Amino acid sequence: MKQELIDILCHKSFKYSEKPDFKLVSGKLSRFYINCKPTTLSPRGMFLAGHLVFDAIKDQRIRAVGGLTFGADPVSIAAAFASELQNEPIKAFSIRKTKKDHGIVKWIEGEILPGERVAILDDVATTGGSTIKAIDRARSEGLEVVKVVILVDRQEGGIANIRKQVENVSAIITRKELMQWRA
Repeated sequence: MKQELIDILCHKSFKYSEKPDFKLVSGKLSRFYINCKPTTLSPRGMFLAGHLVFDAIKDQRIRAVGGLTFGADPVSIAAAFASELQNEPIKAFSIRKTKKDHGIVKWIEGEILPGERVAILDDVATTGGSTIKAIDRARSEGLEVVKVVILVDRQEGGIANIRKQVENVSAIITRKELMQWRA
């Protein structure tokens, strides 16, 4: 499954340039660009990502998975769906970028209760900033963040930064693995 997901990512989501042509959220220029959405929103990519993420969390007594919208949403939904297929259901949730200001004011959408053990997911980690924001918001809603899973680690310090917040962090695929596919 992992190799097939790498193949799909390299065809749909990964770009490389000899010179730094790609502007990142941080404003920094990079030789690598990874936009997982074309992969995670495709049927096969969603299937593979969901199963691989579920495999990474299934022995952790986790009740739900989610992260900052929009990058984490397809991965979270796919993992929840895969969990049901394996008769070990977990819920999905989504963390807003801005707090809802009407109805019930909250950061998180989904059927999730304070005190539940959750995993925070993200599609790509560079510095880890958006993942850390998701961790903080989940904790502010009373969730116990026990695991973080990143679909693609750009290997630029993000995992180390995230580990300062949550010890149990893993990546499904690394930039190195994507570059090896290119070779």
